[in-house]
Amino acid sequence: MAHTEEPASGPRAEDPAPLLRADGLVKTHHGEGAPAHAVRGVDLAVRPGEFVAITGPSGAGKSTLLHLLGGLQRPDAGSVWLDGECADAWSEARWAVERRRRIGIVFQFFNLVSNLSVADNVELPALLAGVAPKRARAEREELLAELGLAGKERSMPGELSGGEQQRVALARALVNHPPLLLADEPAGSLDSKGTREVMRLLSRFHRRGQTILLVTHDARLASAADRVISFFDGRIADDAELDATPARRGGISGVLELKD
Repeated sequence: MAHTEEPASGPRAEDPAPLLRADGLVKTHHGEGAPAHAVRGVDLAVRPGEFVAITGPSGAGKSTLLHLLGGLQRPDAGSVWLDGECADAWSEARWAVERRRRIGIVFQFFNLVSNLSVADNVELPALLAGVAPKRARAEREELLAELGLAGKERSMPGELSGGEQQRVALARALVNHPPLLLADEPAGSLDSKGTREVMRLLSRFHRRGQTILLVTHDARLASAADRVISFFDGRIADDAELDATPARRGGISGVLELKD
């Protein structure tokens, strides 16, 4: 009878295969002055449904690592695997397709198309991925309503607050229901209220099963994740899974409210 009463946290060997994997990633930036070794031989695996935060000081190489994982930059050495498929031979066009279908990305500075309305910004990735216009519109309407942006469809990005623009960017990243969401300092340009909004939404989508890889220099934001990777000088210095204590189950909003 004892063999039927296994603990909830089984051995790692029983965990699902990684949704995202990096093997020996290396990236050096060449410009004026000495070469900058941004990523130095990084191995990383992110399992389906995980919320992983990569934290560390500015200049540690966190954003470069995220860009390598999303195909926005190419590594000098090493490999990236997405859902068991090696991306080494993928062309720029193939990466663009995968970013529309399987990888949503949210940036610090929103990267919205300034001359397109909110509705068009959100619908565009769906239309480019071949989704029928009627369905793309329905997906957009549902996401904007959930993100508190109903009635803003005809607004232009420049007419919105920073927090509203980032929520539009989040809707755009999620409109195709990508298995993986990459977030690069998504609250870096926001005030404390906007930060709470974005992080509360990330926590909400994670609770529904969304896999998230978050880059942040703010340890408070990283505390919302299941697992925190400390990144220094292009290397992983620590990789720790956080306990799901009652204090943490309230999400990041509870942490940040202490600072207001």
